[in-house]
Amino acid sequence: MGVFVFLPLVLPLTALPIARLAERHLHPRRAARLLATVAVILASCSALCLGLLVVVGTAQLPGNPLPDGWSDAEVREAVPHDQFFGKAAIVALLVAATAGVCVVARHRRFHVLAHRTLDSLPARSEVAVLRDSAPYAYALPGAPGRIVVSAGMLACLEPAEREALLAHERAHLAGRHHRLLLAVRLAGCANPLLRPLMSAVTYSTERWADEEAARVTGDRRTTARAVGKAALVSQHASAPPPLPAFAAGPVPRRVAALLGPVPPDRRWPPALTPTGVAAYVAAAGTALSALSALNAAVALFLVLQAATPL
Repeated sequence: MGVFVFLPLVLPLTALPIARLAERHLHPRRAARLLATVAVILASCSALCLGLLVVVGTAQLPGNPLPDGWSDAEVREAVPHDQFFGKAAIVALLVAATAGVCVVARHRRFHVLAHRTLDSLPARSEVAVLRDSAPYAYALPGAPGRIVVSAGMLACLEPAEREALLAHERAHLAGRHHRLLLAVRLAGCANPLLRPLMSAVTYSTERWADEEAARVTGDRRTTARAVGKAALVSQHASAPPPLPAFAAGPVPRRVAALLGPVPPDRRWPPALTPTGVAAYVAAAGTALSALSALNAAVALFLVLQAATPL
């Protein structure tokens, strides 16, 4: 395997420039999908290479259930400094798996409790209004998805602003933004270098929903005013963290973007721009990560196959 097994662990650094630039210069829909795809691929490659290192490290432990041949010198030579990295990978993979399970459990627990609360309401309309003075609003995915909004939030908005709020939350449900956010959170658990992409995708999904709300209502200023009002009244209210909330994200930037023109919806940024260069660097890093992980997996498979007696 050589150095190829370590490359996917550090190649997520190539995605950091595009994470900073995509949210500013790409259409938010394109930015969210691009960053989530890059994060999932890079995280998968990192997890695979950690798993390969764990195999080498576990085979050296006494009493392990693996074939004896897997601890031979030929197998250990496949990984530089196998004594350290093989055992360190065991700890790293356990930490990543535990963090991922906690994220999924937390997401699932909130989802179940929220639906249980809504099931107790007499009406089963798309919009569930809770008699709560705390201002909040969020999209709750499910079959079907529902929009949860508090009476306190509705009382703070004008009728046109309420329409913008509902259009924003419908955009979250239609775009399945909860899946993108969960995928990027899990990617951050697999490799901490991918965590900057979490905030970028969160912002991009909020901007995506903002643009959809502005398109549906036909009034960018009203949508911007609704976002700003919701943020002001929600400063002391804790929105549910596992789900996208109306007042989430860097609100001043969202309002400024809504007061500006509609962002261009390009499939790929122009090559001779900082965003285009960053996008190509991220694409190259993602491709190299996938090739390195595949090379390391095939190399270890051949080495283990040769070391395993028939």
